Amino acid sequence: MPYDWKRTETRQELRLWPHNSLPPRGAAGFVLLVFALGLLPLIAVLGSPLLWGLLPFLLLAVAGLWLAIEANYRQRRILEVLTLDPERAHLVRHNPRGAVQEWDCNRYWARATLHAHGGPVPHYVTLQGCGREVEIGAFLSEDERIALYDDLREMLSK
Repeated sequence: MPYDWKRTETRQELRLWPHNSLPPRGAAGFVLLVFALGLLPLIAVLGSPLLWGLLPFLLLAVAGLWLAIEANYRQRRILEVLTLDPERAHLVRHNPRGAVQEWDCNRYWARATLHAHGGPVPHYVTLQGCGREVEIGAFLSEDERIALYDDLREMLSK
């Protein structure tokens, strides 16, 4: 699960982040593999001027793949931290470009809501309180959002 709870006697902290199935080391290996497989057909034209005509296209394709993977990593740099103490519920979202969004509410009035249909994603989870409704964990998979909703409901009821 791309989230975990840290519990103390008086405080619970939930950290959520997007799942990343391809670590940076694996991405480098994949790009190297694509480059090596792209070089195989060029063996037939070694020593001819055709090699220099085809090589830039291979390099352009590998560079485009690398840039796409890096852009994906930058967009997935999201961290959400929900802190529950006996009196307050506080959610902080760190967005990919560095912007920070915060939500704070009296814990007694905070409640989690699961929107099975009608949200931007199926089983959309929100927190409500203090006149505002904020999303939480929209980047999680559908099953993870359902499990998150159950955990939130249990923690908020304590």
